[in-house]
Amino acid sequence: MRMLDILDTLIGFPTVSKDSNLALIDWAQGLLATAGFDVVRVPSPCGQKAGLVANRGGSGGTILSAHVDVVPTEGQPWTRDPFALSREGDRFYGRGTTDMKGFVACVLALAEELPANAGPVSIVLSWDEELGCIGIPHMMDAVRALGPQKLCVVGEPTSLKMATGHKGKVAWRGLCSGEAGHSAMAPMYRNALHGACDLVAALRREQAALLQDGAKEDGYDVPCSTLHVGVLRGGTALNIVPDSAEVLFEARHLASDAPADLLARVLDGLSGITVSETFAYPGLAADPDDPALAQLRGLSRGLTKVSYGTEAGFFAPLLPTAVCGPGDMAQGHQPDEFVELEQLTGCLTMLRALV
Repeated sequence: MRMLDILDTLIGFPTVSKDSNLALIDWAQGLLATAGFDVVRVPSPCGQKAGLVANRGGSGGTILSAHVDVVPTEGQPWTRDPFALSREGDRFYGRGTTDMKGFVACVLALAEELPANAGPVSIVLSWDEELGCIGIPHMMDAVRALGPQKLCVVGEPTSLKMATGHKGKVAWRGLCSGEAGHSAMAPMYRNALHGACDLVAALRREQAALLQDGAKEDGYDVPCSTLHVGVLRGGTALNIVPDSAEVLFEARHLASDAPADLLARVLDGLSGITVSETFAYPGLAADPDDPALAQLRGLSRGLTKVSYGTEAGFFAPLLPTAVCGPGDMAQGHQPDEFVELEQLTGCLTMLRALV
């Protein structure tokens, strides 16, 4: 089966986000060009990575979008080589089989077999999604240059259900300033860790308010926007008043909530804190009854929303967009990651009907 041959090749490229993806991109670019696609290569700012925007048939078609980076395997108890596709029964194992090279394999197999009378189709392959959707913003000019398209499918693993929503995310770094001094004279100096704790307390108050009175949206395990502190660090020694401290925190927000408003409420009344955004991606809130999504909805295995973020929010302002792909994210990022054969063949069947 050609799709499995392609998946075998894709898994063999160790495209962990911290490393280059150029070998995979070179190979995929050659495959798409041979299949008759016009391919635009978009380099990353560092030059060590790239994405592809490929089109066959012009405007008015379907965009199939995926990332080709994968998460690391270090520290995970794999029982097999994560970068060599292996099979047990109807399960195919390897890093990225579910998230999301299984979908990429289906898309590239489709590209090779498209008949002459197939509708227009575009393929977008991005980098560094796993680091916070870092690559796709650099590619949107090339996507817009495709002209008007009717639909975008982002093939993250949804067990082939059509996902119409996910929360957006903003990550922030808070730097809290203080004054260094001997701890014996602590009350005479401003302790940066105290400011950091004030920030954490403000985040907790805002989270409680969101749970109590914030906007709610059905379909999520936590129906409101959430705030989270992941890292707090500062100080050099017990007998020195810290002159700086750092807090890394995030919002996972409903598409209807503006993260800038959340942050403003958190920071109200605090001083000595400088906050910078480290990365962000928008949420997705598609209308499941949108006529442009009707065909995909009919081909999918039901409706859902997903808890993880995707690149779909970048496409949604341009055209109707949904998330739908093979595999279950419960397997993604895990040791011995796998995807079921039935999911792959079901995905390819869906894509054939769609385009």
